[in-house]
Amino acid sequence: MKKLQKETLTNLCDQLASHPWHDEEIEELVHPKLGIITGFQELLDQLEVLRKTDLGHTPPAMSVQKGN
Repeated sequence: MKKLQKETLTNLCDQLASHPWHDEEIEELVHPKLGIITGFQELLDQLEVLRKTDLGHTPPAMSVQKGN
């Protein structure tokens, strides 16, 4: 997987313009400095690991139980 470039994310935000993105917000996603959110590259890396995981050997998730 190629490393995320700010230009790629900027173009994506322009095409999916339901939210007005500011340059500072996009910069924080590409190069997080505040430590509040996970960087987009880290998220993409985690999704890549999940994509390569054989889920056929993963036990099913436990059911969600409704509280009383």
